[in-house]
Amino acid sequence: MSQLTNEPGLEESAHIDPVSAVRTYYRLVDSGDVPGLVRLFAPDAEYHRPGYTKLTGHAELERFYREKRVIADGTHRLSKIVSQGRDVAVHGTFEGVLHDGTKTSVRFADFFSVNTAGAFSVRQTFFYAPLV
Repeated sequence: MSQLTNEPGLEESAHIDPVSAVRTYYRLVDSGDVPGLVRLFAPDAEYHRPGYTKLTGHAELERFYREKRVIADGTHRLSKIVSQGRDVAVHGTFEGVLHDGTKTSVRFADFFSVNTAGAFSVRQTFFYAPLV
């Protein structure tokens, strides 16, 4: 047996599909299930999003999704998912409504790192917007 096989928890992590976890995230965020989507993140997870300071941990993620996120409602359409090991990259489009009533449509890219327990340890978001 290899040394990795003898480490606690690693045999179980072989059954975790990072791509399925990422698809679940978008389903939960689009349905407004904040507790469910926060549970997908590790307790010390980091989320990097343009326009916000780094969010760390469940409490900050919960506060972001309930109070700080400018999006009121909408749908993510995923056009491409690429994975390598426990890293997953997503490209897609978001269409929805902001809290001020403004309709929005934006292309985005997300990068997720999934730990051996199957939780997101890092998420990084980028938006396609003309800035330069």
